[in-house]
Amino acid sequence: MRVLMCFFLLLTVPMLAMSTTVTVFGSAPDIAAHAAILMDAKTGRILWEKDAHKPMAMASTTKIMTAVLALESGRSHETVTVSPAAAAAPKMKMHLTSGEKIRLSDLLLALMLESSNDAAVAIAEHLAGSVPEFCAIMTEKARQIGAKDTLFETPNGLDAGNHHSTAYDLAVITRYALEVPGFIELTNTPSAHFSSDKRSYVMTNKNRLLQEYQGANGVKTGFTGKAGHCFVGAAKRDDMQLISVVLASGWGDQGRARKWIDTKAVLNYGFDHFAYEAIIEGEALAGTVPVTRSRREGVEYVYKADLTLPLHKEEQGQVEIRLTIPPSIQAPIAKGQVIGWASVYIKDQLCAVMDVTATEEALRHDFKTSLEKVVNQWLSQVGNEPVQLVLPEFSL
Repeated sequence: MRVLMCFFLLLTVPMLAMSTTVTVFGSAPDIAAHAAILMDAKTGRILWEKDAHKPMAMASTTKIMTAVLALESGRSHETVTVSPAAAAAPKMKMHLTSGEKIRLSDLLLALMLESSNDAAVAIAEHLAGSVPEFCAIMTEKARQIGAKDTLFETPNGLDAGNHHSTAYDLAVITRYALEVPGFIELTNTPSAHFSSDKRSYVMTNKNRLLQEYQGANGVKTGFTGKAGHCFVGAAKRDDMQLISVVLASGWGDQGRARKWIDTKAVLNYGFDHFAYEAIIEGEALAGTVPVTRSRREGVEYVYKADLTLPLHKEEQGQVEIRLTIPPSIQAPIAKGQVIGWASVYIKDQLCAVMDVTATEEALRHDFKTSLEKVVNQWLSQVGNEPVQLVLPEFSL
């Protein structure tokens, strides 16, 4: 089994995304799920995984992306007119009727609290005009945020065509979703009462993790005949926000119960084994590089951003920062210019690459630039207006 991957997304710090594997610490989570992952939300580091990149049906965990697009649309206040297609969606559903008018914000509550399939279709049609168009937008959004092996063919997760994702992609999508304004509040709503123009609704959150696990703050259940019982979970303790995904924990009553057991085992592994450690302080001095064709002999450079990682106690003291800097740099150099990079290794496993930047400028000063200065001053005096002549490169 491939385990404990280091992966950092461009959403947090300006680093090149890298991935690698090392040995699992302690006992691996004992789970029945066919695919699973544990991700640290702050850094994107994968703390444990099981077949996390295997394409799988993901059932109603699909609705995480549906909710994200609805929240980001800024149209939650709008009134949705339910189409016959939305009203005909299969269970689970809130039993909308054709022509019924209801606020989009209320459909979101039905979507995430009770996983209403008709609400998902109504949202998709209202925002994009049709389900296929909305699914295309969902898929493109997934790719934009780094979930590149996800294809949405329904907005509610019902089995259709090649509708699929991976445990890794769902963790990436959820990591993004947790930062969308209103998403955590939506998924943590215990119950809701609202009305359309035809009837009143009462919704109760079906996420048992919220009541059964300390720090739980998300996210979404799922089940279809193809996907089995699935769950994307999230929990925060102190400053650590973890994301868990379990796909195909089983079928029937056994699978329904097992997804909660699997999720708690995965989250426990993270909270029990990992703690944050500051690795790099942004703007901290990293070194000096010699400069040629300048009056400056050298320019100092610093790390571009902070880097804090969740580490196991066995990894402490095993972090190494390796700098890749040229022997010298030719002027001119601008302040903030990238002049190299720092590679972060944990036990010789590459986990991240961060830019290092110049702290100050270094102006070019050689025969060519001196001659340009003299010529430009003379031409400016002759023509009574500023001149910026640039001479071609040459050597004496």
